[in-house]
Amino acid sequence: MLISGILNPKINDLLSRVRHTNTLVIADRGFPFWPDIETVDISLIDDVPTVLQALKAIRGNFKIGKAWMAQEFLQQNTPATKASFRVALRGVPVVYQPHADFKKAVPHAIGLIRTGDTVQYANMILQSA
Repeated sequence: MLISGILNPKINDLLSRVRHTNTLVIADRGFPFWPDIETVDISLIDDVPTVLQALKAIRGNFKIGKAWMAQEFLQQNTPATKASFRVALRGVPVVYQPHADFKKAVPHAIGLIRTGDTVQYANMILQSA
């Protein structure tokens, strides 16, 4: 029985299949469903859990080489929200691109973790190092 780290068996299974340069998506509650990739839905209620909580949980077992987010995230959120994401992604190069382009990369991911986050455009694609 697992007693620490990520306790969710579906997330553990998903993470174990991500290899060098593969990608993983962490998405907010409003992100579209993608039938062609595995989705682990951990949303409970608004903002439980958040994208940043999911990111924090996986960072101990997932080496991130690069991240992508929507440019709209920068336009739609407060300086405090943007700062919290910068801190959570410290040391990881982040590329901001139009949301429409961001979504084109999603089907190439190994999987998607859907959260209950309500932060606008909080979605991120993480590439393993």
